[in-house]
Amino acid sequence: MDYHEVASVNLARLLKEGGTVRAQGVVQQAFQVGEETFPLEGEAHWKVSLSSVGGDEYWLSGEVEGVVLMECRRCLKPTPTHVHAHFQHMLRYQPGLEEVVFHEEDEDEYYAFGEPDLDLLPFLTEAFVTEMPYTVLCEEGCKGLCPVCGADRNLVDCGHEAEAHRPLLGLKNLLPEL
Repeated sequence: MDYHEVASVNLARLLKEGGTVRAQGVVQQAFQVGEETFPLEGEAHWKVSLSSVGGDEYWLSGEVEGVVLMECRRCLKPTPTHVHAHFQHMLRYQPGLEEVVFHEEDEDEYYAFGEPDLDLLPFLTEAFVTEMPYTVLCEEGCKGLCPVCGADRNLVDCGHEAEAHRPLLGLKNLLPEL
C-alpha cells in the first residue's frame, strides 16, 4: 500500500491493466468546504480501494477517520469529536475531462474523471463532513454562556440569573382588559 500525505492516487496502471489499487494516507490540519474550515485535532487517516468493474467503470470504496474540533453548542468551547466515515462511489473514466464531475442519469449516479491522478480529497471531505454530528456538548452538564454578560458559566458565577423564557407573554398586550 502506498502512503500519501496528500489525498490523491495515480490510476495509470489500473486504467491499463485493470485489477485493484489500494492507497492510504492522512489529511492534516483541517477539512475545507467552501469558506468553512473544520479543524482537526491531529490527523485524519484514510484508506481507499479502487477496482476495475469492466469497461471504463471503477468502484471506489474507502473510509476516513479522525477527530474534528467542533464548538460546544452551549459555551462555544472547542470540543474534540471523533468521526469515522465510510464511502463508496461508481467512477467512469472519460479521457480528456479536466476535473471530476458528478452525473445523475435515470437511476445511475457516478463520478466521471479524465486524468490518471485522481484527487481523493473531495470524496474524503464529503464523507467526513457528512458524518459529523450537527451539534456537540463539551460535557453533558455544560452551563453555557450567560445571556446578560457572555461569561462562561462553567468557569465563573457572574451572578446574573437567566430569565424564564415565556414566548406567549407578549400576547397579553394584544387583548384589552375585560
